[in-house]
Amino acid sequence: MADRVADAIVRASSEETARIISTVIRMTGDFALAEDCAQDAFVRAFSDWRKGGIPDNPGAWLTTVAKRRAIDLLRHAGAEDRALRRVAVEADEPVEPDPDINAGIDDRLRLIFTCCHPALPIDARVALTLRTVAGLTPAQIARAFLVTEPAMDKRLVRARAKIRHAGIPYRVPPPDLMPERRDGVLAVLYLLFTEGYSATGGEDLIRISLLREAIRLTRLLVELMPDDGEVRALLALMLLHHARTAARTDAVGDVVTLEEQDRSLWDPDAITEALTILRLLVPRAGRYELQARIAACHLEASDAASTNFARIAELYDALAFIDPSPVVELNRAVAVAMSQGPEAGLRLIDALVTSRGMEDYYLLPATRADLLRRMGRGTEAATEYEKALQLAPSEAEKRYLGKRLAETRR
Repeated sequence: MADRVADAIVRASSEETARIISTVIRMTGDFALAEDCAQDAFVRAFSDWRKGGIPDNPGAWLTTVAKRRAIDLLRHAGAEDRALRRVAVEADEPVEPDPDINAGIDDRLRLIFTCCHPALPIDARVALTLRTVAGLTPAQIARAFLVTEPAMDKRLVRARAKIRHAGIPYRVPPPDLMPERRDGVLAVLYLLFTEGYSATGGEDLIRISLLREAIRLTRLLVELMPDDGEVRALLALMLLHHARTAARTDAVGDVVTLEEQDRSLWDPDAITEALTILRLLVPRAGRYELQARIAACHLEASDAASTNFARIAELYDALAFIDPSPVVELNRAVAVAMSQGPEAGLRLIDALVTSRGMEDYYLLPATRADLLRRMGRGTEAATEYEKALQLAPSEAEKRYLGKRLAETRR
């Protein structure tokens, strides 16, 4: 029973934490309090579920406990600035300054817009969203930002304090203010999706609950901003990537590369919806539109050999022009390698080795290793696979790289 409870709590922590936190924030307006109450709910679950069994709906149980804990804490808080919040909490009604705008809006979408307020520095917006919406730990976020965990803790504390002291409302802004937050919201929605697509830690490569949640929230954003092409392009991009989910890992959870995937496992409905979105878009060469068109090139091909990599390289050229980064250049190098030969791609990759921010990016040595392997330079490939293996974030990716390393050494 203890093992079942532990497994259920781990699963609920991964799938429900952000939802619980966003609900309590709606009630109280207090980020730190919401996180504390969510943590208290999980602590209580360890003892209560062992005695009374795992509830049919763990998420609802945990949310109820967290809400009651918030009410209890606020009842005993002496601070005057919490008096009105306490009334709202006890009535179990959201503190909502403009119900006409926010009626029916999802709690987590409100939370994303709150985290993306322009009063916060961009790095604080991203970090706070990854913590509260994606449920990443401060240690995981610190690795993504290449800072220490204590430094990230301080950054998160400052961001929460800024929201509290500046009186930033917990809501989706009115239509005239949405454009100033759109880019930040799109960025964090894509980060949420990316964490589900390729987890930054743990046994599994894919966190399916995060993938689905990111798509669901993006659909809601499309409803709020139906005329914004980049919002719809982001939805198309997510759908195209998500369409391959069933083929990306094998029966034991090991990585299957795009080149080796069973295309019959791809989701035709998701692909059709995404391609329809792209077909109806007025081309504007936005970053998400370009990425979606790149993904479409892969999924429209009948097999890996017939993929139009020359077109993909052109699209990466356009993406590099509006959104230059070493990661974009690395992906462009792969497309060049596949269309012009591994030597051409390797020359481009070698120019990225000293790029700032790529020191701990495992896909750089992994990609270099793959091209060296294709060129028959096994010893050099093995050295690069070893580097990538040390940097890989998930156990699934480490297993894949370990297999490639073993094959190269034979």
